[in-house]
Amino acid sequence: MPNMSLNKNPMPTQEPQVRAHNFSEVALGYTEDTAIDEAERCLNCKNMPCVKGCPVSIHIPEFISKVKQGEFEEAYKIISQTSSLPAVCGRVCPQETQCESRCVKGVKGEPVGIGRLERFVADWHNAHTGNVSSDVVSNGHKVAVVGSGPSGLTCAGDLAKKGYKVTVYEALHTAGGVLVYGIPEFRLPKSIVAKEVDTLKTLGVDIETNVIIGKTLTVDELFDMGFEAVFIGSGAGLPNFMGIPGESYKGVYSANEFLTRSNLMKAYLEEPETPIMKGGNAAVVGGGNVAMDAARTALRLGAEHVYIVYRRSMEELPARKEEVEHAMEEGIDFRLLNNPVEILGYENPDDPHDPKNGFVTGMKCIRMELGEPDERGRRRPVPVEGSEFVLDVDTVIMSIGTSPNPLIKNTTSGLEVNERGGIIVTEDGLTSRQGVYAGGDAVTGAATVISAMGAGKTAAKAIDEYIMSKEKV
Repeated sequence: MPNMSLNKNPMPTQEPQVRAHNFSEVALGYTEDTAIDEAERCLNCKNMPCVKGCPVSIHIPEFISKVKQGEFEEAYKIISQTSSLPAVCGRVCPQETQCESRCVKGVKGEPVGIGRLERFVADWHNAHTGNVSSDVVSNGHKVAVVGSGPSGLTCAGDLAKKGYKVTVYEALHTAGGVLVYGIPEFRLPKSIVAKEVDTLKTLGVDIETNVIIGKTLTVDELFDMGFEAVFIGSGAGLPNFMGIPGESYKGVYSANEFLTRSNLMKAYLEEPETPIMKGGNAAVVGGGNVAMDAARTALRLGAEHVYIVYRRSMEELPARKEEVEHAMEEGIDFRLLNNPVEILGYENPDDPHDPKNGFVTGMKCIRMELGEPDERGRRRPVPVEGSEFVLDVDTVIMSIGTSPNPLIKNTTSGLEVNERGGIIVTEDGLTSRQGVYAGGDAVTGAATVISAMGAGKTAAKAIDEYIMSKEKV
């Protein structure tokens, strides 16, 4: 029977007061019965508007039809035709502004829970089906991929399915890029990412960790090693700071460093080798998804009070609605229409060896009001004269965006970049250098996982056409 409900089946979650003190996944996932019931809400529209909203063009009505019939593995096969990371996308993609925003059911109610169904299908597959060896036939060509984040893994997977021998080079000690160092365990478990990486390995993809392209190896050396094309998906790992006084005090972190320490350097352990904080108050500057992740991580690491400091209002807050709601439920204190002007620290000139020297003691902020719209149509925040105040904090986490790491562009001849440091590419991902393609945050700056995957997919198609055209000559 079709489900005519105007509302999605709710996603079960841990209770806020419980999850705020552990790193287990917040969302618990649909059961089989709930997934089938939610799938029954899909109208199976002939013009498939939801597919047009998906950057990797998943055949959404097809896979949902299989869920309706209880054929979950068949649904997984349909998703996998176009997506290399379904369990990841089902958890972290902003479906509300992409596929679900086009859903006809959303006109008079809530759209179909496409992301929740994708997550269910991927989790069901992982729980019931082991990775099987691939029967892909080698085409004798080699491609190198720089970075094992979403764009790199997608590009590698698509090329491997076409018979290419792909080697992925990752700078850190664990494959996954931003999926493992930037997104906390309670939102995206590391085991999920590892499972997706293992699936690519069954296709014959090799992954080399602890290799920094631009330092350990250069792009030129990759070509010397016999690779016929290179895809750069190195992300945007260079953090931005505000340039205000006091940013050099101990206890000031970029969100990148803070999350990497927690995610990969195990700062969440009882006696960590790389500690971040022990109690006290923390302020996170910014309003995006990364800011929500950093704030909620700080709470779980023992902060007594955590603030989100954002210079615009709730209407302009760029983070996903679900992440904001979860943060509020957990007790994160949102200080909107406020902006930092100085970070305060302890200084004892009479005793240079005082162990408190150089540590954060507070953050001076100023209240803001919204003025005229800027070039993107958002009302510009304007300081309110004489409204300064001090937040009592011991830790400050800057989450105001990132830029592409300059290492690769500085060591690769003939690679053009824009004023923000992003690699300049054509529509199919080709850089200014023949045989070198790029995509994801290395091109656009910080963006979504699914948009990076779309760029990796586009580049893989172009790389295949490039190498096959050379073969015909």
